Amino acid sequence: MAGNRKNNPYSMITTEIERLAELSVGNYGINPQYYEKYNVKRGLRDVSGKGVVSGLTEISTIISSETVGSVDVPCKGKLAYRGIDIKDLVNGFYNEGRFGFEETTYLLLFGELPTMTQLETFKRTLGFYRSLPTGFVRDVIMKAPSGDMMNTLARSVLTLYSYDSAADDISIPNVLRQCLQLIALFPLLSVYGYQAYKHYHDKESLFIHQPDPELSTAENILRLLRPDMSYTPFEARVLDMALVLHAEHGGGNNSSFTTHVITSSGTDTYSVIAGALGSLKGPRHGGANIKVVRMMDDLKKHVADASDEEAIDAYLTGLLNKQGFDKSGLIYGMGHAVYSLSDPRAEIFKSFVEQLSEEKGAKEEFELYSRVERIAPKVIARERRIYKGVSANVDFYSGFVYSLLGLPQELFTPIFAIARISGWSAHRLEELIGGGKIIRPGYTSVAEDRPYVPMTKR
Repeated sequence: MAGNRKNNPYSMITTEIERLAELSVGNYGINPQYYEKYNVKRGLRDVSGKGVVSGLTEISTIISSETVGSVDVPCKGKLAYRGIDIKDLVNGFYNEGRFGFEETTYLLLFGELPTMTQLETFKRTLGFYRSLPTGFVRDVIMKAPSGDMMNTLARSVLTLYSYDSAADDISIPNVLRQCLQLIALFPLLSVYGYQAYKHYHDKESLFIHQPDPELSTAENILRLLRPDMSYTPFEARVLDMALVLHAEHGGGNNSSFTTHVITSSGTDTYSVIAGALGSLKGPRHGGANIKVVRMMDDLKKHVADASDEEAIDAYLTGLLNKQGFDKSGLIYGMGHAVYSLSDPRAEIFKSFVEQLSEEKGAKEEFELYSRVERIAPKVIARERRIYKGVSANVDFYSGFVYSLLGLPQELFTPIFAIARISGWSAHRLEELIGGGKIIRPGYTSVAEDRPYVPMTKR
């Protein structure tokens, strides 16, 4: 038997399974040279990291380069929601004293900024839907609580199918209703799932607070999570900013592409969103900020003086050479599949992170993050062959912010999902309205022909 699973039949790995696994490994594995031979864009990206264009979208725009003459030249990253620069959007609602996530969600879904009347009506709609079916917390969330909140969230989403009498209706009004309900319910499903797990597994007190329909999504997250339901206005605004910056990021990111692919099959909304959650759960997509926090904790253990830049350089070099932390060869939070010179989300977020660190008495830790942000690209350029620039991405700071807000690491990725459900919903509607064909990319088989061998001769 393997590990400590021998007493649990649901996770038991027998010696026969181990043998079959070895057989599987021996019969899988494409020769890397075949990708070049057959001109296959591995991971739907070319050797320089540029993505294969497989769809069109009006929901968001990502710019990382500009054409000078006939050559693509890296530029500072730009992100626009429905054509509106993210920096202008953020400055607009922040300077006018509003929470921005609901306004951003409206923009993503309907393509226009709401008037004040439209925004208030939209917020009331979300408040109306921010209520779970009777007994759902007791019968679903409290049963078999999982240590992984993304698993809990996906299970809850799939179970909501059973409570919807029009679950399979993919007409646009019905899908919009389903999406709005899920946008409203994600904070409850995430926080309640966490509270249930902490109660049953860690024997902590159980808090199930009711949401306030008059509050923003960010305020409700903090209200639901904290035992005394209290928070400062700035805490809520920073969390709101995080939700806005994570709400959408083009149709090509893994979970949004998953949303398009599954939607194109004609299936129901709950199955689509559960699939997107499964994608986001992966550490290569939604779990990066947790890795950043743990990496920084490890750095502090190995670098005695946080101001010693040579020691930080040596630590980061060790990471790239698979000699430190998780030996993955990665500096988490550095680099992005699209951006090179800068991630506009990280640039926006950094100023709020600095203010929050001052409020929380964590100025020195913020300065350490800033040093790593400055030193890491130099280390990567020195140690790696890279085709584009490297800069901090939004995940580099988001985990730090969530820690300062007292959010448990178990909720880091669900917070991402609470934000990104807005983008997923917009992409689902876009695919239903403008798609029409099932998404089915081509795969080239490189298996060689061989004869069938009768049982007696094997």
